[in-house]
Amino acid sequence: MATVLYITAHPHDHEHSYSMAVGKQFVQAYRSANPGDEVIHLDLYEMDIPQLDADVFSAWGKLGAGASIEQLTDTEKAKVRRLDELVDQFAAADKYVFVNPIWNYSYPPVMKAYIDSICIAGKTFKYIPGKGRTGLLSDKKAVHIQASGSVLSQGSTSEDMEMGHRHLKVIMDFLGITSFEAIFAEGMAAAPDQALAIKEEAMERAREAARSF
Repeated sequence: MATVLYITAHPHDHEHSYSMAVGKQFVQAYRSANPGDEVIHLDLYEMDIPQLDADVFSAWGKLGAGASIEQLTDTEKAKVRRLDELVDQFAAADKYVFVNPIWNYSYPPVMKAYIDSICIAGKTFKYIPGKGRTGLLSDKKAVHIQASGSVLSQGSTSEDMEMGHRHLKVIMDFLGITSFEAIFAEGMAAAPDQALAIKEEAMERAREAARSF
C-alpha cells in the first residue's frame, strides 16, 4: 500500500477553483485505480506551518551546539517539533500531489512555507563533504497541478515569468524526486469564452495521469 500526500494551497474548494477542480478529478481517479492506497489531504490553509523565523533558527542553533530539546524555550520547542512532524510525514510518504493557483506569477505564500518545512538536512537531503548536497527521496513520485489565468507554461511567450512550477521542480530535484509530472489549466482569464473547455481538458489529463501515477 502506498501513501499519497494530496497537498493543496488554495483557500477555495473545487467549486470555486480551477486548480482544486482538477486536483479533485486526479484524486478520484487515483483512488479508483488504487483502492488500497492511503490518500492524505493536507490543506495548507488549515494547517499549522511554522515560519522559518528567529525562534526556529535559535532552536536549531542550540540543538546544533549540543543542547537537548528540553533546554529550548516553550515557543522554540513547539515550532521545531511541528517542523519535525511535517518533514517526517513528507519523508515517509511515497507520492505527492501538489495543487495550487498562480498568484502574481508564483504560488500562494503558504506553499512556500510548506516547502521550507520539508527541506530539512538529514531528513530529505544531506550534505556530502567535497560533493555538495544530495536528495534522499529518489524513490518517490510527484505531480504538480497548477492553474493560471494566463498561459505561462514552457513554450509560451511568458514562460520566463512563471515562478511556481519552475521553483517546485527545482525543489523536487533538490530532494531527489525526478519522477515529476505537471498538469496545467491555464489561459482562462485570457480567453474566458474557452475557460470551461480549458478546465475540462485539464481534468481529463488529470484522470489519465492518475491511472498511471
